[in-house]
Amino acid sequence: MKAVLKYAIVVAAGLLLAGCGYKVNYSLSGASIPPDAKTFSVAYFPNNAPMVAPILSSTLTDALRDKFTRQTRLTQVDEGGDFAFEGEITGYTSTTASVSGSSETALLNRLTITVNVRFTNAVDESMSWKKTFSAFEDFDSSKLLNEIEGELIPQIVDKLVTDIFQASAANW
Repeated sequence: MKAVLKYAIVVAAGLLLAGCGYKVNYSLSGASIPPDAKTFSVAYFPNNAPMVAPILSSTLTDALRDKFTRQTRLTQVDEGGDFAFEGEITGYTSTTASVSGSSETALLNRLTITVNVRFTNAVDESMSWKKTFSAFEDFDSSKLLNEIEGELIPQIVDKLVTDIFQASAANW
């Protein structure tokens, strides 16, 4: 009986708030997008890093577009979206991540990708920003970068896109 009463109170409170015009904005993806925002645009991210991977620019650009298409209610437009992204890839580096203590040989190498992003929130300019994002993956030093980058780039891009999404749509 008490459970039914608690349930009835929760339902009544929800109906009361809904009837008063109070709007709750939630999403299972963690996005917190203003109701006035309707569109998004993602400009092509050129690769301006000293070392270039041919697939990186298109992989990053497409992944960011896909993330917003799948996880928000926003409609993609070519340019001038309510949420607009532009930027460039500024770093693509392979460094030693771990060294064997006895022989001082590399055990792991690390591929790091760095991206400058400019986010414009046309609905609320105070939420616009310019930030640098960086992510990496380690790989066995016995493998050459050109042998493994096709596997590593999508993994790193996924991390970057998640960070960019959270910074712009989730306000984290």
